[in-house]
Amino acid sequence: MAATVTAASPGASGPGSSLIRTRTRRTVGEGIVRAILFAAAALSVLTTLLIVLSLLRETISFFGDVSLSDYLFGTKWTPLLGPAQQSFNVWPLLFATFFITLIALVVALPLGLLCAIYLAEYANRRVRQVIKPVLEVLAGVPTIVFGYFALAYFTPNILKPLLGSGVGTNNQLAAGIIVGLLVLPTIASVAEDSMSAVPYSLREGAFGIGANRMQVSLRIVFPAALSGIVAAVVLGASRAFGETVVILLAAGNGQLLPNGAVTNPEAPAGNMAAFIAGTAGGDIPQGSIEYKTIFTIGFTLFIVTRILNALAIRLVNKYRQVYE
Repeated sequence: MAATVTAASPGASGPGSSLIRTRTRRTVGEGIVRAILFAAAALSVLTTLLIVLSLLRETISFFGDVSLSDYLFGTKWTPLLGPAQQSFNVWPLLFATFFITLIALVVALPLGLLCAIYLAEYANRRVRQVIKPVLEVLAGVPTIVFGYFALAYFTPNILKPLLGSGVGTNNQLAAGIIVGLLVLPTIASVAEDSMSAVPYSLREGAFGIGANRMQVSLRIVFPAALSGIVAAVVLGASRAFGETVVILLAAGNGQLLPNGAVTNPEAPAGNMAAFIAGTAGGDIPQGSIEYKTIFTIGFTLFIVTRILNALAIRLVNKYRQVYE
């Protein structure tokens, strides 16, 4: 039943001459749907605010016991040792997080983008219908499976025979490589979707002036899909940056990090998320400095991730292209 709109007679004047919208079943239903959608959006914002406030409260309390200069310019990261040996310099942990993410991207970017180019430009429909679902299934494999694969098979059977006995049971290299394999399907799938969305008329124009398939792929399609490819890279990097279980099993929990430890890929380390998971599962009293450290690292991770996402959004908007 449509809404009813009435109007006053042509000669009428004053308030009665304006259009009047009467309430009907349809308008009431639209109002209810609008309210539900607004409540869902408000709930997500409220949840984010509550998470930030819970982190911020303990972070403020943490900096009441530890100075900001010790947190940024200390000697090492050893927050769980005794009071005489405790040090809260976050940079080794932050650097280890970026270092493992960098290793993961070195593995995932070339393989993921090459896979996307093959699926979008070279593979026929039958091959694409087989490979694309396999990639999506691989993206859904639980991360603990990847972690145990790195710990029980990849490090002892691949890395140690190749690099020697200097490779520890927990090491950053294995963690980075396996995290790279973990995010590879995400990068490949999103990048392939972006490249497939490029209008075929651009390809036809390039073929018409004598370009071969490789030239069309790299000089026409890839630049045209760059905003989507950047989004794929950012999505993969964000997942690698916040990965927990694989890092915890393959690299360590990041609870003891001297300044030089994170520069050796064969040594154990850990990222910020792994430290939170490993420490929260331990026996630490609530309200202690060790307990507050968990929230401080969580707040630091939130700030760093927010900065990276803001930079990524600017890159995506800069290279966005709209086709009609």
